[in-house]
Amino acid sequence: MPAISPQPPRPRFRLRTPWRAVSAMFALNGALFGIWASRIPAVAEIHELTPGGLGLLLLLMAAGAILSFPIAGRAADRMGAAFITRRVALAYMLGLVLLAVAPNLPLLAAALFVFGAAHGSMDVTMNAWASAVETRSSRPMMSSFHAMFSLGAGLGALSGYAAASIGADIPLHFLLAGAVAAALTLYVAQIPWIDDPRPDTSTTKPSLLPRGALVAVGFVAFCGSVGEGAMADWSAIFLVLTTGASEADAALGFAVFSVAMVAVRLIGDLIVARIGAVSAGRFAGVSASLGAVIAVGFGNYGAAMVGFALMGIGYALVMPLAFSRAASDPNLPAGAAIASVATFGYGGILIGPPMIGITAELLSLQSAFLILAALAGFIVIFSSVLKRS
Repeated sequence: MPAISPQPPRPRFRLRTPWRAVSAMFALNGALFGIWASRIPAVAEIHELTPGGLGLLLLLMAAGAILSFPIAGRAADRMGAAFITRRVALAYMLGLVLLAVAPNLPLLAAALFVFGAAHGSMDVTMNAWASAVETRSSRPMMSSFHAMFSLGAGLGALSGYAAASIGADIPLHFLLAGAVAAALTLYVAQIPWIDDPRPDTSTTKPSLLPRGALVAVGFVAFCGSVGEGAMADWSAIFLVLTTGASEADAALGFAVFSVAMVAVRLIGDLIVARIGAVSAGRFAGVSASLGAVIAVGFGNYGAAMVGFALMGIGYALVMPLAFSRAASDPNLPAGAAIASVATFGYGGILIGPPMIGITAELLSLQSAFLILAALAGFIVIFSSVLKRS
């Protein structure tokens, strides 16, 4: 009787792996941002803010983020991106708590500054950590990480829909949803991680702006992230003012946008591997531009949701492509390169909303959204700069 060959042992499931740890941080970042974004109409109503007033207030959030970028990038390069990311996440949670309990405009403004600084810092450090994991694995991963951000943002927005539907007040919603998001993600992120050797940054001064070829990369990131920021902060208000949607139905707009981004980002690495970064960038710009035109042009809830989905499909690839290109730059370490591009990139997420608000005040919200279509056209024109070095 022939001997029976023993079956090879099944691989043991590990909850904590580098990919899962970084994905958890992207999901947490998106969830906290989505929680805030989903209740902006309610916050604006409580504090009696006009679109222009809300736009100006959001400038403080932008200022906090932009000032944090070079500091966070240098800290990630010197002390390790994983180490800094996990600690900044706690500050980000604190920022959400401050937003929840701010009783007046001055304290809300201060809370937005703290929230923006923590959000911006975590964006830089988690992308630097993601780049290190991607490099060590020798295969594209950046799009899948950003998919987790969009998934988190979508779930955060859905929590806003649920909270608004049952009449939950903002402090209860923010505290409960934020605590659940943190509890589910911070545990997964606790892995031992030592960054690979990198260029010495001890004599490199933090820089707010990209240099050389990264300027064009930053501009592409800016065009895409203005759209992401506008959708986060203005999609619900757009649906209320232009289609007459209820607060609960309006909260679904950002959720649809985020779900579309998740779907594309989950296959984004495959798309880039098949057609290349340049073609992927062109596709992204066309889809985002078309979506903005549809959302504005038809003036009803259904068409707006279709437009939001197309915008999510388009914007899904822009930031992963820009950060992958920045991380591969031969002249700067990953943290510094990503931080400089993030000044344009995630700066756009935070500068975009006040720009939309001011334009809406001067013209109309529909006209403001057409700016997004024009900026998406620039992504198509400049997509050649996304080719990795």
